Amino acid sequence: MDEVFKALADPSRRRLLDSLNLRNGQTLRELCAGLEMTRQSVSKHLAVLEAANLVTTVWRGREKLHHLNAAPVNAIAERWIGRFDRERVRALADLKRALEQEPMGNPEFVYTTYITTTPERLWQALTDPAFTRRYWGASHESDWKAGSTMVWEERGVSVADPEQVVLESDPYRRLSYTWHTFTPEFAKTWDLSEDVVAKWNEEPRSKVTFDLEQQGPVVKLTVVHDGFAPGSTLLDGISQGWPQIISSLKSLLETGTPLPDPSADDAS
Repeated sequence: MDEVFKALADPSRRRLLDSLNLRNGQTLRELCAGLEMTRQSVSKHLAVLEAANLVTTVWRGREKLHHLNAAPVNAIAERWIGRFDRERVRALADLKRALEQEPMGNPEFVYTTYITTTPERLWQALTDPAFTRRYWGASHESDWKAGSTMVWEERGVSVADPEQVVLESDPYRRLSYTWHTFTPEFAKTWDLSEDVVAKWNEEPRSKVTFDLEQQGPVVKLTVVHDGFAPGSTLLDGISQGWPQIISSLKSLLETGTPLPDPSADDAS
């Protein structure tokens, strides 16, 4: 937590976060162009933000793109928010919303967290239906080979589609698959309107990628959900759901207990 507060204390680093909040997924060159700082200074500030996990990077070909990361602010809100006075709580809430909302620029969701576990255990948590049901509330049935189909099951509804497939499968390092189809049965279970589901089904099928990187006693997990069209209505809903899913996954692996499911009351 100390690294996060120290990173946010510097006005130049806050300006970098503001720049990414306006347009996410920028290169170092693009960030330098919008700020009156030298390339070396921007690089140093970005290194501090990355060390604090407030910024995460994703390679797109030969370009290194920088993204806001809400994970540390979520952790502060969940663990320490009750100890701050009202004004500080409001400031944290505003920052949390700013980090989680869809910024202008590349329409994608990027989130990085660090979990005290092993790559093997984390891989099992991402692929074993018994695991995913505990922290996600959904199970994914597949042999997890590239090109294989997946069957999604949630709240008693199974969704199968030839386009629900595993895209990449490199055990303990990377897993990528396409997002599921929004069927009428799925919509009814979640009490979604026909108009909302129709809009989602008109959008291109998105994909999610999990990158696992061992770093000493922890595993760095980066989740990238992309493939959205500009102005995607689905991206907003996904961006709200992923932080809860990932935080619950982290809690399950580190404590043996997932976070309470906020939608459980709706389902009862």
